Amino acid sequence: MTMNKLLLLSCFALFAACKVDKSTQSHLDLTGEWTFSLDTADIGEREKWFTRRLKEKVKLPGSTTTNGKGFDIDVHTPWTGGIVDSSYFTDTAYARYRKAGNIKVPFWLQPVKYYKGAAWYQKEIQIPDSAYQEGAELVIERVHWESSVWLDSVKLGTENSLSTPHRFLFKGSLKPGKHLLTIRIDNRVKTIDVGPNAHSITDHTQTNWNGMIGKMTLKPLERLRVESLQVFPDLSKKTVAVRARIVNISRPVNASLTLYATEKAGERLKDVQQTLVLTGGVNEIKIDYPMGNAVKTWDEFNPNLYTMIASLVVEGKSFGYQTDFGMREIALKGKEITLNGRPVFLRGTLESAIFPLTGYPATDVASWAKIIKTCKAYGLNHLRFHSWCPPEAAFRAADSLGMYLQIECASWANQGATIGDGKPLDDYIYRESERIVTQYGNHPSFLMMAYGNEPSGKNHVAYLRKFVETWKAKDGRRLYTTAAGWPAIAENDYNNIPEPRIQSWGEGLNSIINKQKPRSDYDWHERIAQFDIPTISHEIGQWCVYPDFKEISAYTGVMKARNLEIFRDRLRETGMDTLADQFLQASGKLQTLCYKADIEAALRTPGFAGFQLLDLHDFPGQGTALVGVLNAFWKDKGYVDGKTYRQFCNSTVPLARFPNFIYTNDQLLKVPIEIAHYGAEEKSNVSVKWQIIDEAKHVYGTGSLLINTLRIGNNQQAGAVTMNLNEIKEAKKLTLIVTLGQYANQWDFFVFPKTLPNVNSEVYVTASFDQKARELLASGGKVLYTLRKGVLKKDKGGDIALGFSSIFWNTAWTRGQAPVTLGLLCDPQHPAFQHFPTDFHSNWQWWDAITHADAMRLDRINPTLKPIVRVIDDWFTARPLGLVFEANIGKGKLIVSAIDLLTDRQNRPEARQLLYSLSAYMQSSSFAPKTTLQENEIAQLAHNNKF
Repeated sequence: MTMNKLLLLSCFALFAACKVDKSTQSHLDLTGEWTFSLDTADIGEREKWFTRRLKEKVKLPGSTTTNGKGFDIDVHTPWTGGIVDSSYFTDTAYARYRKAGNIKVPFWLQPVKYYKGAAWYQKEIQIPDSAYQEGAELVIERVHWESSVWLDSVKLGTENSLSTPHRFLFKGSLKPGKHLLTIRIDNRVKTIDVGPNAHSITDHTQTNWNGMIGKMTLKPLERLRVESLQVFPDLSKKTVAVRARIVNISRPVNASLTLYATEKAGERLKDVQQTLVLTGGVNEIKIDYPMGNAVKTWDEFNPNLYTMIASLVVEGKSFGYQTDFGMREIALKGKEITLNGRPVFLRGTLESAIFPLTGYPATDVASWAKIIKTCKAYGLNHLRFHSWCPPEAAFRAADSLGMYLQIECASWANQGATIGDGKPLDDYIYRESERIVTQYGNHPSFLMMAYGNEPSGKNHVAYLRKFVETWKAKDGRRLYTTAAGWPAIAENDYNNIPEPRIQSWGEGLNSIINKQKPRSDYDWHERIAQFDIPTISHEIGQWCVYPDFKEISAYTGVMKARNLEIFRDRLRETGMDTLADQFLQASGKLQTLCYKADIEAALRTPGFAGFQLLDLHDFPGQGTALVGVLNAFWKDKGYVDGKTYRQFCNSTVPLARFPNFIYTNDQLLKVPIEIAHYGAEEKSNVSVKWQIIDEAKHVYGTGSLLINTLRIGNNQQAGAVTMNLNEIKEAKKLTLIVTLGQYANQWDFFVFPKTLPNVNSEVYVTASFDQKARELLASGGKVLYTLRKGVLKKDKGGDIALGFSSIFWNTAWTRGQAPVTLGLLCDPQHPAFQHFPTDFHSNWQWWDAITHADAMRLDRINPTLKPIVRVIDDWFTARPLGLVFEANIGKGKLIVSAIDLLTDRQNRPEARQLLYSLSAYMQSSSFAPKTTLQENEIAQLAHNNKF
């Protein structure tokens, strides 16, 4: 670019900015100090507080909580949000946390102050000049919730949008000088009930805050103004249909409207000019604007942005408006979603308005860009805003970074709220959706919209069918669905349903991951066969991890992690606080394995459109759902990073359909390999390489597979990895690594010898603590006591729901849904594992053991016990649990295994191998238990032992 051209563009940009942002000198920035008063008795409007001077001071943007206003938390705090587990209010275990001075709630993050009701905010403003002779417009970017505004003693109106700026007009001359602006904010749920758990209002996530945030501006009211500029791209015609809404509050006038688009890089496209006659009131103008032959499309790989500028000239005076947009087209092709004609697979997570420092959402682009960059670093391309709509900054960040958004209209009509039954919410959703589309509809990232989350109401299906039909007919720039969760109806553009995932709500130990042997050759094609439209799975995952107590110190704002403090106290009381980080890391590895299984199943499914995780980061409410590999601040917890996560969650992912993750060395390994490729373009002659290695990096096999054409889509077969396993003589963990260019994925699998050496008769292996076992121990013998599943007494742990997976969501909000544990913790260097390959955490080789075991309550046996294999308990109960421990009994030595190592062991290679490894350990000099128990402590473990 020449210097003259650069100078010309610079001058043009300055000219455009001046035309669009004229009279900015007269705009008043209202952020800063305001006066304030709580209205606890709700008498302010009746007593005309807008005519008196308020005394207290606050800073805006902000809330009552950020300003230290409101009340201390106590057991009577009127929370907004359902409480499924109410034991906090009655259980003696929580008694100390219900006392004044030590109030701590386990449901969610706890604000330093709480207020629900009316609050008054007031500011004396100085009108600088005569620019306000036509009146004034007040714009507050985000208000929570209902706002009423008085300028001097004139009421400007009341607004109640949860999703868009509140706007107020003062019509009539506003003289230069001092004026009093008074705003009443009410954050109570009144006639419009969006649902107490809707993330737009609930204390579960962003908190039910009272205040105003973002931009707060008073500006002159123009007699002519471009109120809205909607842009509708048409890729086939390479045009955009521009719909301008121009308000004229004076007599009819002749006007000239000029439209021009610019690329973000600065290049200006051609001008389109139209002569108009603007009548008084609202004028709707439609113009087709040609984008030229070199149009650049917008998507996740190339987020090209344009700006459309409207310049309106009337009687020599100019008025302007501008909006960003992208040239993109989202459409349906059978069960696929296409973007610009190319299939797209949505890899998403929820954003549930979780902002722990402020208790309300960020309104700056930098904060949202950080969140979106983090999501992309973990391989995601999609964000679902669960029952709320974010501020403008989120859209701008998503536009520039290429992130696809599902926006919802601020409602979760459930838990007492309903939709479609004639209540005020029915009308509100239509008005709110209209406001959302008008405010944010041009953003190319705004790809999808739903009414909200998981609706209820006897007429909700009919209502939501009409909602979808209305918006499909009205605005084709995005896809529409009834709701996240349900109902699945033919009128949807896509279904957003919970069924396709490896564990559903209520499945417990009957889920794929807990009931079926470890494998990766399944998918969801049968489950979605009933639908002819795309399916996006709703809230998959929900796999928990142990709390990271180091995180507590990060809560330096208005939200405090008192819930984590409760859980930390419980762990300390059981004497396991030194294990906290080990619990975090071990459960985190299991959590990651569960997410990998969930995501890969989705990627393997033909005709599947995508998934929405719950969640990439923690959900701090609903009983504390620690479901993220990232914490509430979007920071990793140390057990998996973005690079590793992207192996199984990315635009291109190699996939392996293992029929089993457990083998014996007389078997042939045969694993079909396929590729899910949703990259920017097709590829030709793609080489897919594979290798199998052990933990010492010894290579057991390598190979190369060829795909002639790697199209956009999944289920692209590359061939199969085959290897005869007979050269594996000892039990091993092996890893299959499949690489395609810069993309790689890997899977652990386990090979055990088909035949093992005989167990030395020095060790007596028994499923019953019988007379022989007692006599051997009394005389100095060795006993391996392996309990059968189901015989452990309830008071010893027999009532604990043990499963392979980690906890689903959390036990408090699922009413104890199984499993209630978070996997295993062990020392892989312990000599008991010399012949049984293991890491310090659960992996597929432990699935058989866990499904044939009960978890022993070590504190109910002997508090000094340190198990060889520990079970990580739910953080609510923090019980010391174990599967295997050793002890001295009399003169003898004993290992107790709550894993049944004997039943059907001919078909359980993992059980045979673990039994062999434990027996070999017991015959070695390393077998030297440190804890001594009494015979009766063992005899009382099981139902089939009577002492």
